Amino acid sequence: MHRRVHSEKKGVRVFAIAESFKKGTAKSVLAGVVMRRDLVVDGMAFGTATIGGDDATESIISMHRSLARDDVNCIILDGLVISMYNIIDGGRVSDKTGLPVIAVTFEDSPGLESAIKHHFPDGWQDKLAQYEKLGTRERVTLRTGKHLYIRCWGLNGKRAVSVLNAFTLQGAIPEPVKVAKLAARSALSL
Repeated sequence: MHRRVHSEKKGVRVFAIAESFKKGTAKSVLAGVVMRRDLVVDGMAFGTATIGGDDATESIISMHRSLARDDVNCIILDGLVISMYNIIDGGRVSDKTGLPVIAVTFEDSPGLESAIKHHFPDGWQDKLAQYEKLGTRERVTLRTGKHLYIRCWGLNGKRAVSVLNAFTLQGAIPEPVKVAKLAARSALSL
């Protein structure tokens, strides 16, 4: 059972996760930021994902678990294909955490089928099946007038846009995602 997200409430919290990695490294850094609707940062968690691997989904579930909090209302993911095709299963994250999940991307693309086949010449079938399981993205417009692309689990597109609008001050990138990206980049430089 998923928790209903009331994006209009001041105390609503999201857990936003972004990654950063350097070319030639084996792992990327995942940073998760808990942010309240009033944009107060209220917690952080870190994890890793294997470059080209299949462990990002479980790492995100573990990061959420490490918070040991029941006041987070929604998870926002900065994309579902991270760390050189380590594909996040948004439905599994939603099921295991009991929270709605919104995955955001910021550019239109024709898809990753040919890139997956190129990067995984001996085992592309499994990666492609994982990618296709994600389904199609929905193009949405935020109150800022900017467009982004979403996939969501545990809530519908209209509710997802309401959540994103509550956490986006300007442009297309929600504030918790911005902070998570900064945290991941900073942690990577340690």
